[in-house]
Amino acid sequence: MLDRLLPMSKRSFESLSEAEILALAVASEEEDARIYLDYADSLRERYPASAKVFEDMAEVEQTHKNTLIEMFRSRFGERIPLIRREHVRGFYDRKPDWLRKNLPIETAREQTEAMEQQAARFYREAAKRVSDASTRKLLGDLALAEEGHEDIARMLTEKHVPEDVKSEEDQTARRQFILTYVQPGLAGLMDGSVSTLAPIFAAAFATQNTWSTFLIGLSASVGAGISMGFTEAAHDDGKISGRGSPVKRGLASGIMTAVGGLGHALPYLIPHFWTATIVAAIVVFFELWAIAFIQNRYMETPFLRAVFQVVFGGSLVLAAGILIGNG
Repeated sequence: MLDRLLPMSKRSFESLSEAEILALAVASEEEDARIYLDYADSLRERYPASAKVFEDMAEVEQTHKNTLIEMFRSRFGERIPLIRREHVRGFYDRKPDWLRKNLPIETAREQTEAMEQQAARFYREAAKRVSDASTRKLLGDLALAEEGHEDIARMLTEKHVPEDVKSEEDQTARRQFILTYVQPGLAGLMDGSVSTLAPIFAAAFATQNTWSTFLIGLSASVGAGISMGFTEAAHDDGKISGRGSPVKRGLASGIMTAVGGLGHALPYLIPHFWTATIVAAIVVFFELWAIAFIQNRYMETPFLRAVFQVVFGGSLVLAAGILIGNG
């Protein structure tokens, strides 16, 4: 934050000497190698074949680093200046370790590609800043190497992750996504949409007051969201079940619960009772069909069965709320 407010606390890339450019390249290659090893460690349990790809990528980065160190020694001696990318204004950043933990495998692959593209741009710009022919050639070669890492990654993937293994890993990633986000989110959406139908519509028909109905719907939705979120996060830490982070599951469940209830509570901000009620009923219709679609798409529930369970059940709850409100 302070660096953004005080940009002059960083060096400009143009102000770096040739020794500092080489030192920056050494530090960058070393950091990228460590990032690849972090990816490998986080993926090894679920995706051992892909973890090996990242380990080999780290070895390539270590080779680049050693080549750069030898170049530095031949030109400037043994003492490499301490300069890293966070010291240079406008230089690309890497996310800290705690933001790289438990990334989906596709996200790790996408970030790897972005890292190589950024490194290639750095070496192209660095090559323009040096006058020594051998150093300039090395930086140019490294730029080409970074640009070619996509091909290297593809060859390593073909070596360690054949098509059948990749298919299995993709299935594992999809299953993890469903267990961590879809399943708790769907449970929350169902609870928020269906369980709040009766109190909201009962309040609407009992009071005929849209503002009071909105407040009841808001409190019911937020309260249910908080309750569902804490329940999901507290009852399973995910270590044995493999369902993933309890915080992520709790957020997915809590947010979707609140969204499910607020969907048909917000229309009661409309001051006209029947207009608000008709809009709320239309929203309920789409909510229930959305639940049925998600069940069919991700939980492999036959569509007609999902429609019957959700739409028919929700309609019963809606009717019960209206009857109670008119009682």
